[in-house]
Amino acid sequence: MSEATYPGGSKKRVTRAGDAVRTGTASAEDLGVIEQWRAAHRAVLNTFQAILRGRLRGKNVIVAQRHKRKNTIFDKLQRLPGMQLARMDDVAGCRLIFRNLKELHRFRTDFHAARFNHKMRNDPGKYDYIAHPKGTGYRGIHDIYEYDVRSDSGKVLKGLYIEIQYRTLVQHAWATAVEVVGFITESQPKFEKGDDRYHRAMAYASEILARAHEGLKGPHPELTDREVLEAFLELDDELGLMQTLRGLHQAKSDISDKKNSILIFSPNGELVVRSFRDATDALRELFELEKEMPQNDIVLVRADSSEEVRTAFRNYFTDARDFVRLMDSGCAKLSGHQLKAVRAKSK
Repeated sequence: MSEATYPGGSKKRVTRAGDAVRTGTASAEDLGVIEQWRAAHRAVLNTFQAILRGRLRGKNVIVAQRHKRKNTIFDKLQRLPGMQLARMDDVAGCRLIFRNLKELHRFRTDFHAARFNHKMRNDPGKYDYIAHPKGTGYRGIHDIYEYDVRSDSGKVLKGLYIEIQYRTLVQHAWATAVEVVGFITESQPKFEKGDDRYHRAMAYASEILARAHEGLKGPHPELTDREVLEAFLELDDELGLMQTLRGLHQAKSDISDKKNSILIFSPNGELVVRSFRDATDALRELFELEKEMPQNDIVLVRADSSEEVRTAFRNYFTDARDFVRLMDSGCAKLSGHQLKAVRAKSK
């Protein structure tokens, strides 16, 4: 592949455009380069989701795909000064949500043995945040693949990256709740920003879920069950976190069974959903909305049904019900008491 055929012109041109965003000097041409590069990932997403769905046919696994939001890309460039935009490997992502750990590991092992030209760029253990949870409490596994095809129509995309995320339903419930907390408070526990009590509480919550539901340890393996429970409940008493999450109502915005949905989340908490049959129309509208509504959180997602969209992207529907349910049962399991009894004893 010649550099001239690369989406946006070349990898160097894309990286220069990203550097300009980081320094606040991006021109209209720079932004156009980035949009062309982002748009090219749609074909990569479609290829991988088709491969994954084919291999998961008949299995009870949720498959969803998403384009990384422009604002999130720009935020990442600011957070990571050494990041080269053309090497950002999670602009396109496929998320697989499994019922349990056994099914997750079995599928991932089989997928690693699959025969195709696309190359996995990481060692299998490098992004295994189940074996080695992040300090924030995040658990899941990521693999990075580099797109590689020999056809004339596809070779222009060679070298683009895609991230595959593997999670269980338990891990996904926690990750969803972290996103929801970021929406409803001024803190960002996902990035350890803002009031540190939120990210400490969510890290303890991750420990509780790992122990109670998956027989594993999380980010605080050194603590006893009792110590983890007391630490979480003390912070929850201060923050009212569980009470807040219990009080949230699932957004009533309808999602049609059209394959492509744009979720528009405004700063005041309102969610608007626009759905499209054609992916190209959806992508074109996404770019326009990002220009018109720079203050909004906007994401383009695709799944086979409206229920899969809701499950895979519940954070956009302010829906933390699974997290609340799993935490209630998890606290009871680790303590041998109901949650209210544990709370009374911890004071």
